[in-house]
Amino acid sequence: MIARNGQMVAALAVTQTAGYGVLYYAFSVFLQPMRVELRASITQVAGALTLAVLVSGLVAPLVGRMLDARGGRALMTVGSLLGALALLAWSRVGSLVQLYLVLAAVGLSSAMVLYEAAFAVVVAWYDTARRARALLAVTIVAGFASSVFMPLTGLLVDRYGWRSALVVLGLGYGLVAVPLHWLTLRDRTSVAPEPGYVRGALRERPFWLLAAAFLSQTGAVAVIGVLLVTYLIVLGHSALFAATVAGLLGVLSVTGRLVTTGLQARWPTALVAAAVFALQGVAAALLPLVGHTVAGAIGAVTLFGLGFGVGTLARPALLADRYDTAVYATLSGALALPITVSKAVAPLVAAAGAQVFGYPAVMAGVCAACLAGATCLVGYERVA
Repeated sequence: MIARNGQMVAALAVTQTAGYGVLYYAFSVFLQPMRVELRASITQVAGALTLAVLVSGLVAPLVGRMLDARGGRALMTVGSLLGALALLAWSRVGSLVQLYLVLAAVGLSSAMVLYEAAFAVVVAWYDTARRARALLAVTIVAGFASSVFMPLTGLLVDRYGWRSALVVLGLGYGLVAVPLHWLTLRDRTSVAPEPGYVRGALRERPFWLLAAAFLSQTGAVAVIGVLLVTYLIVLGHSALFAATVAGLLGVLSVTGRLVTTGLQARWPTALVAAAVFALQGVAAALLPLVGHTVAGAIGAVTLFGLGFGVGTLARPALLADRYDTAVYATLSGALALPITVSKAVAPLVAAAGAQVFGYPAVMAGVCAACLAGATCLVGYERVA
């Protein structure tokens, strides 16, 4: 049984890395060549990815209920097949309308195969003592998705063009993810709690404190992820330096996850995550003050980056520890809807705000959001 569980974790680590690489991170590499060929603006093309993120959030509650009722094997297998087919269809788009339709399918696939679904499988199979390590193993490997797939996608686009690159990525993803999901995942039936359990949980103050905490911090992280390079250039740094420093975020997210998992053995998960969120708030506040210098920019980004992936680990841990794991995916899906909307909308609002109020005001907003998330987690720990 332990060996089989290990195989599932290893398979999920691989499929999450590939899934995030081709269904999310690769888009940024395709942005410019698609814009040119489709004769559209950057905003018009980028809107397709926003749509994909919104679709994944909108269907998350339904996907969560299906995961609790039937398990993840069939759902993730179908989702990975859908993702592969969507990538192949993406390679053939000839208009913005077609692009948006295909990215909507990518969003649906993402909801079925990425972290929310993978975490549901892990929670169903692992007890509290081993769950943290299993979640960490999956996210540590998947944390390198951007580092692997963005350069790989760039190489494919450079040599073969963006359409052929999508064909290669689509076929590769399908050949890897579909059999791994079907052959290694196993569904585990659990005794469902009494009727009304989910409804009662959704009405409790702790659930909404969690929702507020992760909604705030996720929005802040999304803003930094989208606007950091631009802001560093505004601060006077070269585009190469800005891109290199921003690239630290992926590596630092892995470091932050390792540190957080170690600290969870000594302190409550909510308080550990609250401390990390507060540290991110301090980093965002410092960036306008010290970001003009090389050392200041690197220091502020490093502080913020250490918490870049902490929410990804803390949210499933807190949900699984407090609520019946038989309804974990349902509750996780309910949480994912507002959080995903925040992830999609916050960068757009911040970009507009930067044009009107300036980037220091945006960083102040990021700081406030991180501190609000930390406060909510402290409140959760008190009432939980």
